[in-house]
Amino acid sequence: QVQLVESGGGLVQAGGSLRLSCAPSGNIFNINVMGWYRQPPGKTRELVATITKGGSSYYADSVKGRFTISRDNAQNTVLLQMNSLKPEDTAVYYCNALDWGSLNYWGQGTQVTVSS
Repeated sequence: QVQLVESGGGLVQAGGSLRLSCAPSGNIFNINVMGWYRQPPGKTRELVATITKGGSSYYADSVKGRFTISRDNAQNTVLLQMNSLKPEDTAVYYCNALDWGSLNYWGQGTQVTVSS
């Protein structure tokens, strides 16, 4: 089992920056891919970015060039640096971990609100 705790959400003006952090606990040595998803108001959850244990990253087109995902394998934390934020980035952001057995784990979510 893996537990994920997110932090770093909040309210920011358009053009501003926020950094989200995700700290896993439990069976962290079995984690392969970590990532961030988001769920805008009234919409379904969508992929934002992922990063493998080897450091390969993937970004949704909507955040490329603005968001950066990074991972500290020693502490198994994953960060999402969000720059040039837009009102359409407003959502609940969820940390995700996928283990080598293809089990998915989710954090409780953190609210990010970008005002125009």
